[in-house]
Amino acid sequence: MRLVAENLTLERGGRRLIAGLSFAIAAGEALIVTGPNGAGKSSLLRGLAGLLPFSGGRARLEGDAAALTMAEQTHYLGHADSLKGALTARENLRFWAALLGGGALSEIDALRRLGLPHVADFPVQALSAGQKRRVGLARLLVAARPLWLIDEPTTALDAGAQELFAEAMRQHLSGGGLIVAATHAPLGLESARTIRLAGGAPV
Repeated sequence: MRLVAENLTLERGGRRLIAGLSFAIAAGEALIVTGPNGAGKSSLLRGLAGLLPFSGGRARLEGDAAALTMAEQTHYLGHADSLKGALTARENLRFWAALLGGGALSEIDALRRLGLPHVADFPVQALSAGQKRRVGLARLLVAARPLWLIDEPTTALDAGAQELFAEAMRQHLSGGGLIVAATHAPLGLESARTIRLAGGAPV
């Protein structure tokens, strides 16, 4: 499978954030998107996820599952953790697995992968910010989707949790997955390619 982006242009509020951006990544590859605040990193991910329209160019997935839509093959994880505070961590993940198609780890195994099996039956509203973020990241592990679009995934994570998530990303890539991540911080993916946005064009 490959993610191919050709001459992407994206505007918001009358301002051109991205112009003429092209790239391609294949199965097992990661692309790190950097740049200053306001350069369009989050907007690029939202555009790839189908949540914002590109005003020019196109992005597509090529490969064995090309008959499926991008949305059907994509995990998008933004700044918000998209969790219901009154539900337990296990219940939140069960909901997301059902919504997104499942086919991957169980709720408890996903939490175990990120070092949180002991909070499975705690209401999310009782968890710390870092624990909530890890439960949100565990959504990636309970439904099998090849393309991960992740925005500042290590926010609120301590060093140990960052390494657990880095290992989860490496395992996703080793299984033929793809990752596009917007971040200001190192993610522990030494072989990842990098593009830097500068508010209008990549540099």
